[in-house]
Amino acid sequence: MTLTVYFPALPAPDTLEQLRPLVVDSVRLSAAPAEAQPEETDILVGGGVTEEQFACSPGLQAVIVPFAGVPFATQTLLRRYPDVTLHNLHFNDVSTAEMALALLLAASRHVAALDRRLRQGNWQWDDEMYPTGTFPGKTAVVLGYGAIGRRLAPVCQALGMHVIGVRRHEPETPQQDGVALYSVAHLAELLPQADVLICLLPHTNETEGLLGAKELALLPDHCLLVNVGRGPVIDEEALYTALADRRIRGAGIDVWYQYPEGEAERSSTYPSHFPFQELDNVVMTPHRGGWLQNFEKLRVAALAELLNAAAAGRAMPNLVDKELGY
Repeated sequence: MTLTVYFPALPAPDTLEQLRPLVVDSVRLSAAPAEAQPEETDILVGGGVTEEQFACSPGLQAVIVPFAGVPFATQTLLRRYPDVTLHNLHFNDVSTAEMALALLLAASRHVAALDRRLRQGNWQWDDEMYPTGTFPGKTAVVLGYGAIGRRLAPVCQALGMHVIGVRRHEPETPQQDGVALYSVAHLAELLPQADVLICLLPHTNETEGLLGAKELALLPDHCLLVNVGRGPVIDEEALYTALADRRIRGAGIDVWYQYPEGEAERSSTYPSHFPFQELDNVVMTPHRGGWLQNFEKLRVAALAELLNAAAAGRAMPNLVDKELGY
């Protein structure tokens, strides 16, 4: 039985060339713009699928979003098609966890600010205004304790921290691998304990604005915040104000509120409506947490795993709940 797979847009120019040797012979691959979408398409691979693509292939069985997270428009569209499953890929959990750790250490030790000063020959530093601490005995609250969180937890423990993992639902067990587990319903009582808050949540209707001014006010003033999940999970203005007023000590941020719309804008787009770039207690990176030199090779390998499962008649991994968005 042939499995027909169509890419409305390729993740990379050589995706098909890399993918073909990894999938079984019964998987037929094609992509725009060189090829039109076959009517018999079984699986669409793309983040931004459209109503027209569904109409073109009435026998469509699944959509694979070739990255972590699912765009709102894709979630909304898929909810109208209960017989079409939705999947995504989780091949970059290690690199995202490493970026979270890098941002945490950089924010804690003022690496970016010290680097900028020393490049100007300036060795001066105000230790009272910019305090530096260590991690042993501190508490790290990991908001969104999934694959990335499970990678981070033992590293935080190795640094001497007590780790609290926060999930959507009440956990079946209160502890796993030395990590205390809670549901998001306990967030108000957990935030005051956070010497470090690491946000790993996807952007969904449920998580948007989960951390607003009220929640950020619960954090200790020495708290370090790291966000490698999605920007809108934390209210944009509330986060800027908390950092500008030094209500919290500092932050490492990789995910944002404003992105370039095209290649021409990539050299001239600030990541927020607020001037985070003017704050000296923030380490900023341009959504690079999941990227690696072999990013596409990892993506293609993960995609091949899903397609080979479908070709063999098995359930594809990484099934996304269309209502929750993850």
